[in-house]
Amino acid sequence: MGESGPKSLEAMMMSDIAKDRMAHSVKKRGSMSSLSGREFWQKELHRCTKNSMSTVSYMDEPSQRDDASRLTVQMENTYQLGPTKHFPVVIVNHILKDVLTKYLQEEQYEPELCRQMTKTISEVIKAQVKDLMIPRYKLIVIVHIGQLNSQNIFIGSRCLWDPKSDTFSSYVFRNSSLFALASVYAVYFE
Repeated sequence: MGESGPKSLEAMMMSDIAKDRMAHSVKKRGSMSSLSGREFWQKELHRCTKNSMSTVSYMDEPSQRDDASRLTVQMENTYQLGPTKHFPVVIVNHILKDVLTKYLQEEQYEPELCRQMTKTISEVIKAQVKDLMIPRYKLIVIVHIGQLNSQNIFIGSRCLWDPKSDTFSSYVFRNSSLFALASVYAVYFE
């Protein structure tokens, strides 16, 4: 009995270390009780004897993904297959004409200035079209500005969409030194 005592004590210590390691690995996976390792396993052994087992899931540090998932709102299905209000192409054409004329009427072509102007003009156009508050349309605004120097240019686009509800609007502007093409694509979000 003298020899079996230290071995059983050593075996008990080894099993405690193993339980603590197991508790640590369970904690890493995100499932662990708030009890200490030893209390956790004693409690778990007691629960297993009653043929029931329960654990509490938690995270040590919340991630940005979790914050973003809490901010999303689940919407109910509307079963609306088409737009109630169609995209106003004529009004958007007027917006394109007004914005391009206002920003580029007196400008000369300079590559760095035009690079910034494409960003500015596309943001202004997008803001003005969004102000029309057309429900359930996704907007894509593309602006091209180039030097007008006796050359030809072809700008094309291809889209996969529903011709019943999706549409686009575009306008071409020219002055003595530059040309600009602004396009707004409106894709209905079902």
